[in-house]
Amino acid sequence: MASRADQLASNLSLAKFSQATDLKKRLWFTLGALIVFRFLSFVPLPGVDPTALSQLYSQTNGGILDIFNTFSGGSLSRMSLIALGVMPYITASIVVQLGASLSPQLAAIKKEGESGRKKLNQYTRYGTVGLTAVQGYFIAVGLEGFGAQQGLQAVVDPGLLFRITAVISLIGGTMFLMWLGEQITSRGIGNGTSLIIMAGIVAQLPVTLSNLFKSGSEGSISGLLIMLVIIMALGLILLICFMERAQRRVLIQYPKRQTRQGLMQADRSHLPLKVNTAGVIPPIFASSLLLMPLTISQFAGRTVAGESRMGDFVLTLNQYLSHGSPVYMGLYGLGIVFFCFFYTAVVFNPEETADNLKRNGGFIPGIRPGKNTENYLDYVLTRITVIGAAYLAFICLVPEFAIARAGIPFYLGGTSLLIVVNVTVDTVTQIQSHLLAHQYGDLIRKAKLKGRLR
Repeated sequence: MASRADQLASNLSLAKFSQATDLKKRLWFTLGALIVFRFLSFVPLPGVDPTALSQLYSQTNGGILDIFNTFSGGSLSRMSLIALGVMPYITASIVVQLGASLSPQLAAIKKEGESGRKKLNQYTRYGTVGLTAVQGYFIAVGLEGFGAQQGLQAVVDPGLLFRITAVISLIGGTMFLMWLGEQITSRGIGNGTSLIIMAGIVAQLPVTLSNLFKSGSEGSISGLLIMLVIIMALGLILLICFMERAQRRVLIQYPKRQTRQGLMQADRSHLPLKVNTAGVIPPIFASSLLLMPLTISQFAGRTVAGESRMGDFVLTLNQYLSHGSPVYMGLYGLGIVFFCFFYTAVVFNPEETADNLKRNGGFIPGIRPGKNTENYLDYVLTRITVIGAAYLAFICLVPEFAIARAGIPFYLGGTSLLIVVNVTVDTVTQIQSHLLAHQYGDLIRKAKLKGRLR
């Protein structure tokens, strides 16, 4: 049964959209910021030959770098200023959040409220700079040796000056994207970082589809396989839409209160617990943690391969962690499950929820307030998180496993579909919330006006 908010949202009219001035400003700001992001993806690094790089990158399609390229909107294949995207920022935020859960010093900072949150955000920015510098250096070194076997040179003038310039440019691009995502979150609609990743995936979607149909026309992929891929994508979209709205509603009862007619009436409500409380965060976190060392090893392997023990180690690492390999799939699945439980614990605190219910006089029928309520909520949340983690692992792993076995020479995974659908649903939900707030504001103003006329 739909709630009152859902019923009101379904009755929203598009005529109200034209009257919501603040919402229109937020949408225009978000659109403008995403356009800036797309323009930056075509600005190459200083000293890189775009033509030679395009020829060389076409030979690595279907590898692990293709996943990174999809998340960055094609910036990696063009080696633009934002080639690393927001992945270093996400990785740094993971480290800071894990530290806040394990370190007593960071946990104390987190409890300071707004000032503590600002300090942790500053630590995240410092970590982003450090990670971007490390990844940028290995990318610069790898670019200098990129294409040596094919007789091509991706870098016009290799050397120390190019490495320093590339590292500084990549740091500037990543930090600008981080700032842009924060501006979208505060002044636009939706989560800025997730929207930037989604914009990159959507920008690569026409290229992916054209590669799919081009492979079919050339005969490298059968028409039946193309139909199966399309049917699988549609089925995954339906499954994602269904699971993202799935809830476990915990009945909450409040003491009887006297109404105006003198009757004693007990209030009831529900505490909605989403099956996928963590949302799209676990796949993004797991991807960023895997992509950071793999990007370094991929580019470093082009220069040290076969020359030393380190080169042999890098080659072995790339072989075992190649896209579609059992080790890669296993680590990716474990990362999704871990971050699903970890982020759910960050978002929902059973102890705090139980205290709020006890303070307001609410209780769960058959469960005593306080510690028993906390244990019950933790028990229910753990059980539904198991289902949510299994759903996320299925969405992200099964399509990649099937596509890797089918031999499709480019990236087309369920993670991209999950991010696009999830972020789209979240953005539409926020737009509905702004329209509801605008509609409630009109009702309040009308009520005040009638009161004055009386």
